[in-house]
Amino acid sequence: MFERVSRSWGLVKASASILSADKELIVFPLISSIAALVILAAAYYVFPQFFTQASGQDLSLQFYAELFLFYLVLNTVVIYFNSALVGAALIRIRGGNPTVGDGFKIANSHLKAILGYAVISATVGIVLRWLSDRGSLGTIASSLGGLAWNLATFLAVPILVAENIGPFDAVRKSSELLKKTWGEQIVGNLSIGAVFGLIFLVVFLLGAVITIAALSAGLIVLAVSFAGLFIIVLIFLGILSNALGGIFSAAVYNYAATGSAGTLFGEDLIKGAFKEKAGTI
Repeated sequence: MFERVSRSWGLVKASASILSADKELIVFPLISSIAALVILAAAYYVFPQFFTQASGQDLSLQFYAELFLFYLVLNTVVIYFNSALVGAALIRIRGGNPTVGDGFKIANSHLKAILGYAVISATVGIVLRWLSDRGSLGTIASSLGGLAWNLATFLAVPILVAENIGPFDAVRKSSELLKKTWGEQIVGNLSIGAVFGLIFLVVFLLGAVITIAALSAGLIVLAVSFAGLFIIVLIFLGILSNALGGIFSAAVYNYAATGSAGTLFGEDLIKGAFKEKAGTI
């Protein structure tokens, strides 16, 4: 167990080294986050019921149809920019020197597959939402279904951008590779989540204490300034976490699919991460 944690954490650190080598990769999650916020704001204005409607109620077919459209638009944007990030990361892992333009070219060349995957993801999202509206048991089933879906599709985006296959085949192959990579997926994502979760907590608490102290002293402008600053820091941490997550998925896929450790990953580290379950690749 401890060896698997150590290896997976090593993969996370190697992913960070890729982001350090190609800092411009942060552009993709940055634009994605901005676009997602715009979509969320527009949806809140046009369809406020998405955010105010409590679960466990008997909702109309129109509600689910409109929610599907919202999921589709949001998923398309997020998957598109994640595809650009993962595509550029794969270039670096395989010894190249990617640019932002390379990432966009890769995403643009797979637009049809990206849209198809967005449709699948939106459909799954609607099914999970419908389940959560069925009561307590439905909420549990929705949570478990969402976890299973996230695990099964962890490598779907890397597969979409690296292989000339459709979205259904990408989902199928991702679920097949799960047998090799489940430990790295879980522990690696937990490692990223734990590190950034701790940083989030520290920044949030620090921001809250300073803001409250400034308000107590009657320094309204200073309090607002500090609150705005800490919000920006939290947003940046979220973007950085998403960037590392995308790079990490590209690294896991690269070895699971090709057996190659890449230029920034030590052979012992990457081979050790899969030797327990890989067999013959």
